Amino acid sequence: MNEKTIPLKKLKVSPGARTKKQNTRWGENSHYRALFDQTGECVFIIGLDFHYLAANRQALSLLGYEENELIGMSVSQIMSLDENPAHDMALDDKSRVHERSLKRKNGTTLPVEISASIVYDEHNEPAYIQSVARDISEKKYSEQILKKHAHILSAISDATARLLRSSNIETKIPEVLESLGQTIGAACCVIFEINTFFSQPTLNVQFKWNRQDFSSLDIPKMIIPFIPSILKISDINFFNENDTRTGLSFAIVPMSGTLGSWDFLGLFYEPGVLAWSPSEREAAEVSANLIGSALQRSGYEETIRLNEARNRIILSAVPDLLIRLDMHGVILDYSVNPGHPLYIHRDLISGKKLSSIWPEDIVKKITGEPGDQGFTSPHAVQGFTLPINNNIYEARLSPIGYKEALIIIRDVTDQAHLESVKSDFINRASHELRTPLTTAMLMAELIQQGGTKEELDEYWRTLNSELKRQKNLIDTLLMAGRLESGAIKLEATSIDLIPTLHESIQAIIPIAHKKRISISLNNTEKSLMIMGDKGGLQQVFINLINNAVKFSPDGSVVDVIVTKNEKEALISIADHGLGIPAESLSHLFERFYRAKNVTIAEIPGSGIGLFIVKSIVQELGGKIEVESEANAGTTFTIRLRLA
Repeated sequence: MNEKTIPLKKLKVSPGARTKKQNTRWGENSHYRALFDQTGECVFIIGLDFHYLAANRQALSLLGYEENELIGMSVSQIMSLDENPAHDMALDDKSRVHERSLKRKNGTTLPVEISASIVYDEHNEPAYIQSVARDISEKKYSEQILKKHAHILSAISDATARLLRSSNIETKIPEVLESLGQTIGAACCVIFEINTFFSQPTLNVQFKWNRQDFSSLDIPKMIIPFIPSILKISDINFFNENDTRTGLSFAIVPMSGTLGSWDFLGLFYEPGVLAWSPSEREAAEVSANLIGSALQRSGYEETIRLNEARNRIILSAVPDLLIRLDMHGVILDYSVNPGHPLYIHRDLISGKKLSSIWPEDIVKKITGEPGDQGFTSPHAVQGFTLPINNNIYEARLSPIGYKEALIIIRDVTDQAHLESVKSDFINRASHELRTPLTTAMLMAELIQQGGTKEELDEYWRTLNSELKRQKNLIDTLLMAGRLESGAIKLEATSIDLIPTLHESIQAIIPIAHKKRISISLNNTEKSLMIMGDKGGLQQVFINLINNAVKFSPDGSVVDVIVTKNEKEALISIADHGLGIPAESLSHLFERFYRAKNVTIAEIPGSGIGLFIVKSIVQELGGKIEVESEANAGTTFTIRLRLA
């Protein structure tokens, strides 16, 4: 173009000049007109009164007008301007290029960049305004896409940070779903699982976010018909796009899964909205991968937590001391129940050598000599003691590789005590069985040899007595075995206590008469109904009264006292004999146990009578208590429920 042009911001136009020039006919220069029509840009010629004078083909095509339709129209009808169009167009001091919107003939708008300048005539007077418009719709679309992409990346970054910072991932996933839904315009976002272990696949919605106006959306109802198709997908797939019944379409993104169980991300949209840009697709895939990874991490962490909790429960239930140490004898772990006699908190002992807390000779027996080869084979040490206490222990070492070993220390004090008691019982039982048997065999020989009538009668009485004694011992042993195994079940019924006591006392009176001991029954009740078993209680009373007679000095008294309270009947059997040492009271009802003073006094007995007594009383729902004073006597008290 040959005309001299200047930017609008340099223009100072007087109202008179504008009036004069707006009557000037534009386009008299044919050369300029041809160049105007052929240029590739959209050019508008605007009068100084801001009405269109002309537009080239590109400009008319851009707006959809014919030239005769556009000429004479006000700029404000086509172009978005500021509040003062004249100053906005002609006297802009900020920039030569402005972003504006042009209104097409069909009513749609188009973003453009506008540059404008004044064209002067040969007298250097303003003639008209030349405006060039450039379509920037693609630029604006790209900016919009970039902005949305940045927003999506920001949302994903924020969601990632929240998930990674959270110690409870499940509480954060709905927030991530909300961010995703708002970012890509979904009405509802869900994480669901399809389980194929059964013949009919099942669906479980694990996490869900929805807009308030979609709170009643029935997710399973929508997804279940598509389960066969969903199970086949390996990438994002769209479903229900053309279904007008529900008015909703949805996208499914596979996440993760194991054999028989698969997780998916579901995104639900209103009609006509399900049109994803590449960035939205990427956001959905990244979110699905992120949530899937988070759920897997959560699953692994939960598995680890459960295993740790299970191990802690197992270790706390194990009564033994567990020591893990290296080949140099350094303690790596020390696990034991707080009630164990060797308990020390692991934090106080880890890192120390085992030989620094236990005698070195004991440690060498337990660990052996690892040397350069480390731990090679398991071995055990039986029956050792430690200076810490008088308990008896056994140790078993098992190698963990060659550098570490696990040592199990078991307190076998009770077991050793039981073995000792059993051994003592076997010796005593053998003696108790052999003595009447030897006497019986002797009486049989004497009877065979013959004698006077008086002698033979005495032989028969002695033989009968010894055989009964042997039978009673065998019956006692059998009763103890049956009670321990649960073979005997006693049923508590309503019975009268007083007659049962009288019969039990009568059974012991012949034995008491031999020692000139009287048995006194003190009770204020003629009849006292209790819950019990007559046969079982007779065995209890006979055993206790017989013991009282056995351990009482000749010529003394055994008292049997009966009282009651609101709920119980109390039967006390008291003697004035040897008494029981205080250290023996806690063991008195154990199988085969006999107090030392009884053993020293060589008073015969099997050591299982009181075990039977306590077992019967407990079977009937009662209790037994004992009080004793050395050389002053013992009192057993039985508590039985009233009927």
